[in-house]
Amino acid sequence: MTAQTSLRDDPDTLTPRRIVEELDRYIIGQKAAKKAVAIALRNRWRRQQVGAELRDEITPKNIILIGPTGVGKTEIARRLARLAQAPFAKVEASKYTEVGYVGRDVESMVRDLVEIAIKMVKEEARQNVQAKARKAAEDRIVSALLSGSARAEAADANTDATHERMRELLQQHKLDERYVDIELSEQGNPVMQLFSPHGGNEEMESNIQDLFGKLMPKKKKRKKIKVVDALELLTAEEASKLIDQERVVRDAVKRTEQSGIIFIDELDKVAGREGHHGPDVSREGVQRDLLPIIEGSSINTKHGVVKTDHILFIAAGAFHVAKPSDLIPELQGRFPIRVELDSLTEDDFFRILSEPTNSLIKQYTALMATEGIALSFEDEAIRAIAKIAQRANDRLQNIGARRLHTVMERLLEELSFEAPEREAGEVRIDAAIVEDKLGEVVENEDLSRYIL
Repeated sequence: MTAQTSLRDDPDTLTPRRIVEELDRYIIGQKAAKKAVAIALRNRWRRQQVGAELRDEITPKNIILIGPTGVGKTEIARRLARLAQAPFAKVEASKYTEVGYVGRDVESMVRDLVEIAIKMVKEEARQNVQAKARKAAEDRIVSALLSGSARAEAADANTDATHERMRELLQQHKLDERYVDIELSEQGNPVMQLFSPHGGNEEMESNIQDLFGKLMPKKKKRKKIKVVDALELLTAEEASKLIDQERVVRDAVKRTEQSGIIFIDELDKVAGREGHHGPDVSREGVQRDLLPIIEGSSINTKHGVVKTDHILFIAAGAFHVAKPSDLIPELQGRFPIRVELDSLTEDDFFRILSEPTNSLIKQYTALMATEGIALSFEDEAIRAIAKIAQRANDRLQNIGARRLHTVMERLLEELSFEAPEREAGEVRIDAAIVEDKLGEVVENEDLSRYIL
């Protein structure tokens, strides 16, 4: 199974167990959280198999992920959306304000999700017409190349045969460096730019700009560019002509409603704080504005009305000061599944550095390979990095696996700077090098605060 597998493509294979196995490729530990989101994802497919009379009654079981920063909350949700090939939007609850106050309104998260879905569906549609669009683009380039004097010289020749010979040369990249004069549609029209000092009326601004864009005629512009560049531009233009935009929007809205996922981070920031008799007005206001969207409501967007009844909401927060029980009772009830994520240990850091498909060790190795440097790490060195990250989290502030990024950057800073001037060859990192580069920083708490 690959990361491209989705429930829509392979429902019999992508079981909760297989979903967890796929998440294990990128995220270390957190079995309880992986299990909860895997069941939630599978339930979305199960709902589609239920009879129509009961299907609309089955609502998503929204999830709250509780745990400190850097333990994998966001990554779990993001990878889940990729597995499902579902529209996914990440928002921060603390960025929203109660209706009537300056700031973003909570409905904008649904509008953002629709735009993401449209991009997804449009890209899929573009892939489906890519071959046809490429052929149309080749025809336009060949016709342009054969126009004028070139066509006059070939006037006595078989036009179709000449056209095909030119197409073969084009496909063999033998014409890439030649210049061709083509006509292109301009990508954007200079429409009135609307600015709101408060960032409030986003939907109205978007609708007005969209209206101006439709009213103003599209302009054509002739350009003389290299064939290789013209082929890409014309292929994109031809693909846009072949795509049914109305169907794209229709499919995107449906996908948003049926399989969209919204990840609400920092939910604890809008909860009440300990020591207060209740949440303050602005925080409680944001919660009450979130409530109808999570319960299920109809949101007006420039692409039509979008129902949120079956969008899956995954919320997350550290909940150091506030607790989930500090949320208003109605909102608590809309998140029936609560999972507490584990803090990361030194062993977890060691595994995070070495096991995942996209581990930091593999990332830095690939980056240095572009400079001709074969970077490698001994196990003892990886263990030393993990130990330093754990110690820094204990002594300073626990930022989870994000600490590894800081430690790795500090460790490889000199090598990264000098890499272009170094001779190609192998660079092996052992525990002694880690200690030499980071030992003083770790021992000096003041240095640690600024560097790690």
